[in-house]
Amino acid sequence: MAPVGFGRDGETGMRGGRSLGRRFEWLWAAYAVSALGTWLAFDAFSLIAVIVLHAGATEVAVLSAAGLAVGAVVATPLGPWMEFRHKRPVMMTMDLVRCLVLLTVPAAYALGALTFVQLLVVAVVVGAADIGFTAASGAFVKSLLPPEDLLTANARFEATQWSATILGPPLGGAAMGLFGPVTTVLANAVSFLLSAAGIRAIGGTETPPVRADGPPPAGGVLEGWRYILAHPVLRPLFFNTALYNALIMVSLPLLAVLMVGDLGFSAWQYGLAFSVPSVGGLVGSRLARRLVPRFGERRVLLTSGWLRACWPVGLAFVGPGTAGLVLVMVVELGVIMSCAVFNPVYATTRLRQTDADRVSRTLSAWSVTNKATAAAMTALWGLLAGVTGPRAAIAIAGVLVLATPLLLPRRVDARPEPAPLRTEEAA
Repeated sequence: MAPVGFGRDGETGMRGGRSLGRRFEWLWAAYAVSALGTWLAFDAFSLIAVIVLHAGATEVAVLSAAGLAVGAVVATPLGPWMEFRHKRPVMMTMDLVRCLVLLTVPAAYALGALTFVQLLVVAVVVGAADIGFTAASGAFVKSLLPPEDLLTANARFEATQWSATILGPPLGGAAMGLFGPVTTVLANAVSFLLSAAGIRAIGGTETPPVRADGPPPAGGVLEGWRYILAHPVLRPLFFNTALYNALIMVSLPLLAVLMVGDLGFSAWQYGLAFSVPSVGGLVGSRLARRLVPRFGERRVLLTSGWLRACWPVGLAFVGPGTAGLVLVMVVELGVIMSCAVFNPVYATTRLRQTDADRVSRTLSAWSVTNKATAAAMTALWGLLAGVTGPRAAIAIAGVLVLATPLLLPRRVDARPEPAPLRTEEAA
């Protein structure tokens, strides 16, 4: 979910210490509850597939890949469709869709009718709704938040994300152990319902984007890809993030199989291995706001981009017992702290470099590519793991991650920003 804010000094007053406005606070609350729900259900489908349906590495990889790939295809028309429409109703609709489809999982489990095919279908629908929500919320922040507050807002949402990561997986693992494997899916569904309520509470009126150059291009989301590929800053960022995210994604289901299936870790230990290092996310997100004014956007982007690539190969060396758990935590701490610096700077750069009337199409193209790339590579790594075993497949992904910083942009030029579209509070 992309961060969004509202207002200038006269709305709720402060910059610096500092409120970004009542509407921002409501959206921030909505983001917090949905982020916590998502992390309560961290890797829930993979764990349900392993624990309930007794799936192996290839099946778990297929589950992850199908949700990403088909969801990306289904979501492809959403960006052009929403470009010149109000974004809040779209965001609320995507939240409600995710809530309803997730509720079918605990319902089927309670009736003894849960199947692998149902998990695939739910993953596809949730994946498509994720893309639609991301594109709408990105356009929302572009239109509502003054350019000088983008980094502050992105850093706050990054910190919120990592706070949810600290709390969510261990609580989710404990809930699974106490109440059953689908408990966290139910909690995630409720979190999307609460998120929709929070977005509705934002209130006010939303000024629709103005077409700067006539009707939208016939190519729809293809225009988003053309725009990215022709842009000197967005193009390398696009390739870097697509490849890095995909290589990180391919390791997650395999790591679940390796730790829970092969090495005998419990669900709560698996969650703990990812939640404790998330403290690094809080540190990194705070550092981002301080490092950019001191060292510049380009230097922070490049340095954190290199640092985040150095750690994932260490996951291939995880072993049983306490030593293995500590190793995963150390590796994840390095990855998370580096990513927490990189992510808000990258998100801010992407929004600043994108023209206001192309944000939805550009973010849709970006999300579709990320998910489709991750899907293809997850499926490929599932087959690879079937031949080499999950440990070797994780090692290969880690080695390839080391090359991803070569795709980062060599320069990041500041560009003038038009004044954000104004909104009015509802009477």
